[in-house]
Amino acid sequence: MIRAPSATDGLSAKLIGNAGFDAIHVTGSGVSRSMGYPDIGLVTMPEMVDRARLVANAVSIPVIADADTGYGNAMNMMRTVQEFEGAGVAAIHVEDQVTPKRCGHYERKELIPASEMALKIEAACQARRSQDFVIIARTDARGIEGFDAALARARLYRQAGADVLFIEAPETRDEIEHIPKLIDAPVLINMYSGGKTPLVSTADLKAWGYRIVVWPSHLQRASIRAMQRALELLKREDISAADDPDLMVSFAEREELVGMAEIEALERRYLRQDQGQ
Repeated sequence: MIRAPSATDGLSAKLIGNAGFDAIHVTGSGVSRSMGYPDIGLVTMPEMVDRARLVANAVSIPVIADADTGYGNAMNMMRTVQEFEGAGVAAIHVEDQVTPKRCGHYERKELIPASEMALKIEAACQARRSQDFVIIARTDARGIEGFDAALARARLYRQAGADVLFIEAPETRDEIEHIPKLIDAPVLINMYSGGKTPLVSTADLKAWGYRIVVWPSHLQRASIRAMQRALELLKREDISAADDPDLMVSFAEREELVGMAEIEALERRYLRQDQGQ
């Protein structure tokens, strides 16, 4: 089972890679919130592609990117696939909500017809340059049309060519356990802390047959809490507490994370020698 915590930038991507995870997920909801917006479809395709490119350039492990609805109809979907593939990511997931979409754990979501989404999946598969580029079809039907309808949509999207299926926001452990057994395809699950889906251990998810698990909000929410704590201490002018190594990494650790030693070695080889001549 591929485990892919979610990143919003190159720094969080490096942390995930250094922690030894199998892949990285670029979260649309996290990118939205990093820009100061709720996840209601305000982030554009070029903005998401740019973030995905940043992440892919920062690491050597595969990147799975959130491509929302493909940002429009089947023609938009084809352009979206080409842009994300060109950005160096390994996979994208696309969903069957109307454009603009809403976070899968918000209320008042709307779906496009399943037949329309199937055609969008076909278009996505046709648009990719390499068959190694993975198309993940997500359905948000569970909270709108019900569990059985979500399964039916997922099966239709598999017939349309999707490599992996993703049923967003199952609402019980029983539903989570049965999805991989009821769908003849690799399945991704979204462990969204605080949302509609109960959190399940990776051991159980693996035993039940899931092939990919993503955690879209954990890192961002942890960093928000840490920043709030640091700001509280700075506002109280408690500088010694704000500099606590249990609260933040050292300057040296941060520089090691972004590869400053390697950059300095390249500078010694390629720049300083030239300057001495």
